[in-house]
Amino acid sequence: MRDSLRDQLARRSEITLTVSGRKSGRAISIPVWFVVEGDTLYLLPAQGSETQWYKNVLQKPAVRVNAGAAEAELKLIPVTDAAQVSTVIRRFRDKHRGDVDAYYSKFDVAAMAQLP
Repeated sequence: MRDSLRDQLARRSEITLTVSGRKSGRAISIPVWFVVEGDTLYLLPAQGSETQWYKNVLQKPAVRVNAGAAEAELKLIPVTDAAQVSTVIRRFRDKHRGDVDAYYSKFDVAAMAQLP
């Protein structure tokens, strides 16, 4: 039996995010870190607003999230408010410890989606 997306997310620190290329229209899959808080999935682009997957989401917010045996189609919502972005950064630092500052270079945006 396949676990639900929430069950899979609870056991992972990384998911596969599939976005549509804003120019090519092709499906592009990349591993990303995430944080779940309640019914909300948060993503933090590693190069902030310069991150390619984030630029793609601005034009085509429908994405696919794969976590182990579970996957879902979600709509990502950009987060640009500085206070909200700071909250997402704090959640990432809590979950991923010092690795966030080692791998992330720009902290100006985030993204969120409601989980099914």
